[in-house]
Amino acid sequence: EDDVRAFCQGQIAHYKIPRYIRFVDELPMTVTGKVQKFVMRERMIEELKLDVQKTA
Repeated sequence: EDDVRAFCQGQIAHYKIPRYIRFVDELPMTVTGKVQKFVMRERMIEELKLDVQKTA
């Protein structure tokens, strides 16, 4: 995780550096082969016990 953050610091703006980094064996996919980002988001919210903030 620290190596990824260190690499990002030299490559992208500071506000784009990810706060949380998790390595997984495989990504949730749809039947057409696309990554299910909403499933990843839900899993990380549960795993990290984050507070979900909704906008109006």
